[in-house]
This record gives sequence, structure tokens and C-alpha cells, in this order.
Amino acid sequence: MGLSMEAAKTWVERWEHQQQRYAVDREERFTVISDVVEHLCAGRPRPLLLDLGCGPGSLSARLAGRLPEAEIVAVDMDPVLLELGRTHHADAARYVDAVIGEKDWTDALRLDRGLDVAVSTTALHYLPAPALLDAYRALAGLLRPGGALVNGDHFPPEAGPCSHLTAHVGHRRAQRTGGHCHEDWESWWVAAAADPELADVFAQREERIRRSSAHEEANHHLPVQHHTELLREAGFHHVAPVWQVGDSSVLVALKD
Repeated sequence: MGLSMEAAKTWVERWEHQQQRYAVDREERFTVISDVVEHLCAGRPRPLLLDLGCGPGSLSARLAGRLPEAEIVAVDMDPVLLELGRTHHADAARYVDAVIGEKDWTDALRLDRGLDVAVSTTALHYLPAPALLDAYRALAGLLRPGGALVNGDHFPPEAGPCSHLTAHVGHRRAQRTGGHCHEDWESWWVAAAADPELADVFAQREERIRRSSAHEEANHHLPVQHHTELLREAGFHHVAPVWQVGDSSVLVALKD
């Protein structure tokens, strides 16, 4: 059974609400990333963008709306989320099934020119530092001179006497905005797995999880400073956060 447009719309909308539970500033972060990408691509007739860990195409769709002339390649390893993106946000991007950080993962992208900008949001944190460094090096090789990586995520503060305050501020803000009332991550996946229209892609997902232990490790959230060090080691000499609310930041790394 194929996935209908109606079902894809329902699950993507529920995904958007579910994600809002964990990042009440999510829409603003998307807007900031779009602002940066638009500025970096100004004057370029057909900018090429790469969305890393695209999920169901949330960021790609927003970028396509802001830069309709751009070509967007969106990559993810999850068959369920890719199917939702291909169906609901079909015109936003060309979706690619690949595991970021695995050997030769960039070959699957089939890029015909240097990237203008690579973007990501709440996706790269699952990579441990060695794999993250490899991914950053690969991206440095894909980007044109003057191109950039723009990464929006939750970056924990460096350990110290005040570090717990960052988490507390974020928690209190979520309470004020009602983000905690949305469906949570586990509930979304349980409900989606029960939809007969998603049965085939869930079977693919389960098989992929069974065959790979690479992404079953503990969470690897790293502070901004650690990301900055890895990016500079990978060849990005200009790295800076351009926006921050609590532990949510947008980090930009420019290639010379």
C-alpha cells in the first residue's frame, strides 16, 4: 500500500507539533537559518543547498519557500521520515537515503557542483566526535569557497557552576509556552507504526536498525566550543554562533 497525500500531511503535521515540544523556539531557529542561507546565497542564480538529517523535510520546505530558485538535496537515513518528506514536501527537495558519516556517504548525494550552503537542525548531535569530525571534513570538501555550514541544535553549555541554569531557563520557557502539552517523540512513533499505510517503510526501518548499531549509542550532544574545535580541525577557520536562546543555537562555519 502506498502512502497517500492525506496520510503524509497528517503525520508531518503531528511531527511538527511533536518537535515543538522539545524546541519551543524551533520556528525562530528555522527563520534564522533561512536568513543566513538567503544572505550567503545572495546574487547566486541557482544556489545548491544540502539539508543534513532532513527528517520529513521540515527545514527543506521552509528554505524552498524562501529561496524558490535553489536546488535542495535532503539526506536522511530513516525510511519513514524520507517517505513522508517525498510525499508531503515533494517539490521542496531531492531526497537521498544515506547514513551521514558512513564511508562514501557523500557519493549517494550525486552533486554536480560545489555546495553553496549545508544546513542541519537537531540532527548532527547523534554523531560521536570522531564521526562528526569526518562528516565536517567531508562537508568542507563539498562546499565551494565562501560556502558555509549552518547548524541549528541544542548545544549544552560547558560544564561549570552556571551550566545547570541553561537547562532550567529552557525548561521554564517550555512550561510558559505550553510546549510540554504536545505529543512526545515516543508517542508519535508508536502511533505512526500502527498506520497500515506506513507498514512497508516501517519494516525497512526496523531492518535497518537491526543491521546497524552505529546509531544505538548514547546521545553525543557536544558544547559549541567542542563543535568549533572540530570544525576548525576540519578546515573551517571562521566559526561563530549567530543566534542563541538558552541552549538552542545556530552555529555558522565559513569555508575560505
